[in-house]
Amino acid sequence: MARGTLRIYLGAAPGVGKTYAMLNEGWRRNSRGTDVVVGYVETHDRANTAAQLRELPVQPRTALPYRDQVLEEMDVDTLLARHPDVVLVDELAHTNVPGSRNEKRWQDVDELLDAGINVISTVNIQHLESINDVVERITGVVQRETVPDAIVRAADQIELVDMHPEALRRRMAHGNIYPAERADAALSHYFRVGNLAALRELALLWVTDRVDEELAEYRTRYGIDDPWETKERVVVGLTGAPGSDHLLRRAARIAARANGELIGLHIRSTDGYAHVSGDLDEQRRLLADLGGRYAEVTGADIAQALVHFARAENATQIVLGATAHSRWREVLRGSIINRVARDARGVDVHIISRHDEDAHLPSPPRHRRPVTVTPRRRNLALAMGTVGMVSVASGLSTFRSTLGFPGALLCLLLVVAAVAVVGGLVPAAVASIVGALMGDFFFTRPFHSFYIDNGTDIVAVLVFLAVAAVLSVLIDRLARRSLQVARAQAEAEALARLAGRSVVSGAEALPNLVAELRRVFDLDGAAIVTRSGDGWTPIASAGAEVVPNPDEAPFAAELDERTMLVLSGEALRAEDTRLLAGFVSQLRQTQERMQLEEDAATATELAEANSLRGAILAAVSHDLRTPLSSIKAAATSLLSNDVDWDPNQAKNFAKTIDSESDRLTHLVANLLDMSRLQAGALPIHVRAVPVEDALYDAVAALGADGSRVVVDIAGELPSIEVDPGLLERSVANVLSNAINWSPPDHAVRVEAAVRDAVVEIHVVDQGPGVAADRREALFQPFQRLGDGAGGSPDGVGLGLAVAHGFTRAMGGQLLYEDTPGGGATFVFQLRRADR
Repeated sequence: MARGTLRIYLGAAPGVGKTYAMLNEGWRRNSRGTDVVVGYVETHDRANTAAQLRELPVQPRTALPYRDQVLEEMDVDTLLARHPDVVLVDELAHTNVPGSRNEKRWQDVDELLDAGINVISTVNIQHLESINDVVERITGVVQRETVPDAIVRAADQIELVDMHPEALRRRMAHGNIYPAERADAALSHYFRVGNLAALRELALLWVTDRVDEELAEYRTRYGIDDPWETKERVVVGLTGAPGSDHLLRRAARIAARANGELIGLHIRSTDGYAHVSGDLDEQRRLLADLGGRYAEVTGADIAQALVHFARAENATQIVLGATAHSRWREVLRGSIINRVARDARGVDVHIISRHDEDAHLPSPPRHRRPVTVTPRRRNLALAMGTVGMVSVASGLSTFRSTLGFPGALLCLLLVVAAVAVVGGLVPAAVASIVGALMGDFFFTRPFHSFYIDNGTDIVAVLVFLAVAAVLSVLIDRLARRSLQVARAQAEAEALARLAGRSVVSGAEALPNLVAELRRVFDLDGAAIVTRSGDGWTPIASAGAEVVPNPDEAPFAAELDERTMLVLSGEALRAEDTRLLAGFVSQLRQTQERMQLEEDAATATELAEANSLRGAILAAVSHDLRTPLSSIKAAATSLLSNDVDWDPNQAKNFAKTIDSESDRLTHLVANLLDMSRLQAGALPIHVRAVPVEDALYDAVAALGADGSRVVVDIAGELPSIEVDPGLLERSVANVLSNAINWSPPDHAVRVEAAVRDAVVEIHVVDQGPGVAADRREALFQPFQRLGDGAGGSPDGVGLGLAVAHGFTRAMGGQLLYEDTPGGGATFVFQLRRADR
């Protein structure tokens, strides 16, 4: 039995009309006489959606008990027994009730297809497994029901159902998607314009990728090699040569005019050092800024690799920069541009001329690791020294009477020199022997034999061999000198880049240097390890994992008494020692500089601590005396025997003592907390805490002021990784600040939602806000900016500073934003516990 066909309506977002489209298609087929059955459709109690069912037969659902309730699922057994032509199945990613025939609805659909039944289904882009996490970062909503991409990609037809974000929001506002009581919350969270635009782009890109896959499969199936101009793709070659920014920008303009895709390609040569240039890194950043994507391949033949990549990407245009090489070099090594233009059938090749200001810039050396000769050149030289030598000697034999034996040997000596230039000493030796034999064969009597009957000719052959040997050695030495110059230039450039990397300070200094070392020497891996107990722990690494024990590594160098540099990969050459020593020296200096920076940071912390002590003394001398004075006055009045206080007056004195004691306790607690923050002695115990618990604990800590706080939390939120006590104090401090500066008739709002990999808590007030020129000092201690232009009503200006310090200590952030319409919004960004 033939498998049924699957048609899927893919929605860019909920509410775009995919269920409408499925029901309309079912009705269209039904009107043509096809046996169509509605297996499962979810109308969500929308009258307009239910109306689209019209007179289509609906298969009754099967009822399943689950947790003291009865739920309904699609009746797969009845559908298989009835065997209609087409079944309409909504919500492909749905998870069935436990006890159903299958765990997921897409598995039900797969059974129907295996039975030869055609299926039309729907699914939203956020339910695809491969982009579920991306959608979560965009919208902040966790999609727990997913469907494997392979199931959707295997569909015979996929139709994208799309709608402009503004039109979808209007549909939501009119109550055509969610009930009116849920519409406002949805519009302010999931259905924001930015979220919908991002979902729309994700859907378009996913469908485009599938179209590309189908096109590639079709071209492969029918053996079509020539590119099809279904979409303009511009491939620009990146070499890392200085002054090539204009080439990238020109390629970007070509791609933009054609509304096409820009791809920057760098080809790494397989012989010698990987060509790594600081300019290549700059070109990669510029390519990203221009909206292109970077690709890198390895190939011995650059032209062939470039053309092969362009065909694999179905590119329509190749953009190359005009070469700065001399014509003599092009004659010897060939022209990459000419070969690309010759081999790129069906692909337009653009050659961009060099700018005048770039003419003085030197071309980068072709290889970072000069080699004596590449296998390709050696093979070419051997062919020249054998086949070429025989051909030349045979051709010269027609001028035997004119040249004579000495003249022929001089001509053959020229061939030996050419072979030595191309292939080095070994091919030149082979060419010398072949040349001597061919001179004997074609130019000495008896002709066409290797016998020599004249002693003078024997001497001439021996002299030829001697001169050829000397000439080959001299040319080989000259070539080696040239390679040494190239190596020196490569080392100078590497050291220049090393100097640039070494000026980077902070935690990235050592990783940058290690990565540069690995790339320059083309190693598998490189790492700096430090002694930890009986073993070694890496503190900076690049590339593949290296052997952590320096005694077992192929190469290791000591940086100081506790750290070692460990390398893995090909054995380093003797000539690499000097450059490697430069790297080791720079690594040692970087470690010393980092230690000095740590010492300087410690000195700065000590200076800040001294400044804090002075500020605390000032606070004690002024701000703490105020509540103490109030407590002293109330207590003295109660103890006085001169006046008989009535019970109400005595109670007021007691209330004053109680409130001022609480105020004093709060001030002292903030002072102690700030002191511990500055000293780095704050104990932190991070664990997973539900957001709701943390917020309600903070509100409860405000006492009577908590009645002015409104908590609004969106749906289910993941737990957060915090210290519960520190978070409660932080949120309570910010809430207290917001309450102090909010008008009496306005409540302070607390909202929470997921944003990317964090949970955000917003504390929103309607106070006067903070002036832009005063926000830099907002979270500094003893700054009584409060939330307005004036000073704080009371306190020593530590509430926000303590909240900021606690939040950072827990790995989060506390930020300030303006409240629309006036006021301040403080945003806590805290790590999710499930990440």
